[in-house]
Amino acid sequence: MKILVFEYISGGGCNREELPDSLAREGLLMLKALLEGLREIPGLAVTVMLDVRLAEVVVPPNVRTVLIGRQDDCFIRFEQLVEQHDAVWPIAPEFEGILFSLSNAVERLGRTLLGSGSEAVRLAGDKYETYRCLLCRQIPAVHTCRLEKVSVFQGESIVKPVDGAGGGSCLIRDAEEFERTVEYLQGTGSYIIQPHLYGEKTSLSCLFKSGRAWLLSVNRQEFDMVDNQYRLAAIQVNYRDDLSSYRNLVGHLAKAMPGLWGYAGIDLIETADQVLVLEVNPRLTSSFAGLSDALGVNVAALVLQLLQGDPVIRPSANKTVTVQIK
Repeated sequence: MKILVFEYISGGGCNREELPDSLAREGLLMLKALLEGLREIPGLAVTVMLDVRLAEVVVPPNVRTVLIGRQDDCFIRFEQLVEQHDAVWPIAPEFEGILFSLSNAVERLGRTLLGSGSEAVRLAGDKYETYRCLLCRQIPAVHTCRLEKVSVFQGESIVKPVDGAGGGSCLIRDAEEFERTVEYLQGTGSYIIQPHLYGEKTSLSCLFKSGRAWLLSVNRQEFDMVDNQYRLAAIQVNYRDDLSSYRNLVGHLAKAMPGLWGYAGIDLIETADQVLVLEVNPRLTSSFAGLSDALGVNVAALVLQLLQGDPVIRPSANKTVTVQIK
């Protein structure tokens, strides 16, 4: 099987602009972990796209590298390479519909998409529509409103782009700050507002297929607050031994979003009273980079098993691994 791997930030998606440092770091963490996992699987020919400015990044010796320069149209080059491969594993942020466009292109060109279907990506990429979907199915989620529908400050809140991917959120502490923020953001895009909840920030690493789910690990997220914005600093992968209390939630979520396929991450807020879904990430997340060491499993191999049937998950380790993001 010929597999194309494309991590958007490090793979040339930003080839005509400055590389965003934090996103590039996270992207390379996931990319290296994925390539190492694929390297261990016999019978694969793997190609990876790489921004020419990252040409010195070490990839496994049996992986073909296609460098993307400033003169290249990254999306056209991506489609050309898709046509030369059997399967495609895109890793990309949801903002500006990037992951949707890549997933849709793979479907349109008739290749195997090693990720969630484009319609599931579209739904998960809209935080308000995701909230409505979960609400309709009585899945506990953080209350979410469109910012333009809220006219009065209602307490400490988080404002974020409706399609943001782990960034761009702003903490609003008082009415004056709320009014300034609304005025500043007016006409600049679509935003949501959520109550600022105090609690443990966790995430779930999962596999999905046709309305079913397999929970791999519960992870603890550590954030810094910089200029009233949450910045992910580190993740403790496989933070909890007992996964039983999360399995029902993951199962219900799989049925609510049956188009989820392969690896996906679920962000949660855990208060004293309840566990609430914050976001659904239909792609590799930073936690993926620690799963092999934490569980002793090859998650890339598990995803490929989904093409033929159910994954055979046999952990050979059970430890907590910290993935540093900063």
